[in-house]
Amino acid sequence: MADADASWLRQRVIDAALDLTRTGLSPNMSGNFSARDGGRVFITPSGIAYTDLLPGDIVEMTLEGEVLSGAAAPSSEWRMHCAIYEAFPEAGGIVHAHSDFATALAVMKREIPPFHYMVAVAGGRNIRCAPYATFGSAELGQHAVAALEGRRACLLAHHGQIAFGESVEAALHLAHEVETLSAQYWRALQLGEPDLLSDAEMAVNVEKFKSYGRRG
Repeated sequence: MADADASWLRQRVIDAALDLTRTGLSPNMSGNFSARDGGRVFITPSGIAYTDLLPGDIVEMTLEGEVLSGAAAPSSEWRMHCAIYEAFPEAGGIVHAHSDFATALAVMKREIPPFHYMVAVAGGRNIRCAPYATFGSAELGQHAVAALEGRRACLLAHHGQIAFGESVEAALHLAHEVETLSAQYWRALQLGEPDLLSDAEMAVNVEKFKSYGRRG
C-alpha cells in the first residue's frame, strides 16, 4: 500500500472513532476501531482520546500481531480484531463499542431474537451473544468468531457489541443499527416477551438484505 493510501485509511479509522464520540455510541474512550488492507490492520491505539488522534497514532500491524508502525500500543482488543479478520476474509473494517442498550442486553447474556425484521441486517435470524471472556484475551476473540458465524455483528457477554463490514464505515453503520435494535428490544421487554418472526420469514429478510441499498 502506498503511503498516501495508508494515511487515507488511518484517517477513515479516526473519522469512525470521532463518530462514536459525537453520537455517544460508546462512552468516553471505550470501544475500538480498525480497518484491514490485505494482511495489514490499522487499529486505534490504547490510551489516546479519540478527539486527540492523528493519523500517525493509528497502529499498523500484521494479522499475527506484529506492530509495524504507530506512536502507541495497539488497542487491547487487537487479538479480537485480528481473529475476526482471519476468520472472515470479507471483513474490511471492525467496530467494537460499549453502547448502552447492547451492553445492557449483553450483561444479561440475552441475544437479540427476531422480534423485528431489521435484525436480519446483521446477516441472520438473530444477533447472538458470545460467552464472556477477559477483555483483550485470545479466548474473547475465539468466542466472538463463533458468535459471528453467518453474521456480521454480535453481543459480547458482560462487555458490549462488535460489528464488521466491508469497510470501517459499513461496520460503524451496522454498530449503530445493532444499538437501535437493542434499544427497541429492551423497550419491548418492558411490556413482556414480544412475539417473534418465523425462521422462514427471517430467511426471506436475510436474502432481501443481501441486495438492500445496492444499485442495479
